[in-house]
Amino acid sequence: MPLDEIRALLDRHARPDLSTAVDDVLIFKADRPQPPTPTTYPKVVALVAAGTKRCALGERVYEYHAGQFLIASVELPVTSYFAKASPKLPGLGVGLILHPAAVAEVLLQSASGDLPDIDDAAPPGIAVSTASTELLDAFARLLRLLDQRRDIPVLAPLIKREILWRLLTGDQGAILRQFGLPDSSLNHIARSVQWIRDHYNEPFRVERLAQQAGMSVSAFHRNFQAVTAMSPIQFQKQIRLQRARLLLTAGPSDIAGISRRVGYDSPSQFSREYRRQFGAPPSQDAARLHSRSAP
Repeated sequence: MPLDEIRALLDRHARPDLSTAVDDVLIFKADRPQPPTPTTYPKVVALVAAGTKRCALGERVYEYHAGQFLIASVELPVTSYFAKASPKLPGLGVGLILHPAAVAEVLLQSASGDLPDIDDAAPPGIAVSTASTELLDAFARLLRLLDQRRDIPVLAPLIKREILWRLLTGDQGAILRQFGLPDSSLNHIARSVQWIRDHYNEPFRVERLAQQAGMSVSAFHRNFQAVTAMSPIQFQKQIRLQRARLLLTAGPSDIAGISRRVGYDSPSQFSREYRRQFGAPPSQDAARLHSRSAP
């Protein structure tokens, strides 16, 4: 069974830094359930081989099990963790970073009519599906290269292209097709997402972002919500709070200064929203984070 082989390969090759000898291939391993951890998902397809993983985006919660995969087509702030894992039965997963140019190349080489037309509406930025036997087999062959290092330069690009094709022709193919087309609704929203990420501490007008995306304000709101599960203002707040938490690990005593740096005019509003997001006020959470990072 491909999944059994994938588990064995992941368990053997897992490293603390997640990296592997194959570019853009990551291995995840957890030997105990993890606390929910705010993070940012890259553009990735992530397959779970053992255990149960949960991912929360806004009010949407995704759960995927062995033999299922998550596809993230936009860099989004999420809370992600292995919910089921133990030393005897560790949580195991493999991720393949997605590149729009690679997807576009596969799309261009597909015969006309082989794939459905692109929908005008932006799809969700994250989705979960069950992997086909063909997709599992391709992942198994990709991971097998970790035991056959000299084959990596020649065979890894071919197997990655096969994985993209299996995804394009699978249940979540609509997401990946939009991902690979620069002028799709998904990519217009992705550019707006990136602008907010780059300017998270600045005020902005939704009308301006809508104009840059070539959409009406109502269409922009609808598509942004579809992709991110949040409004633009809610998304900016998530980015601000995640950035503040990162800064607090280095400067736990400068809460007022950090609140201003991430764009808050009111320290009391910052504290309220921070506590709502992370379950503790900034001072308490900062002390805990600093004690963890000190060693």
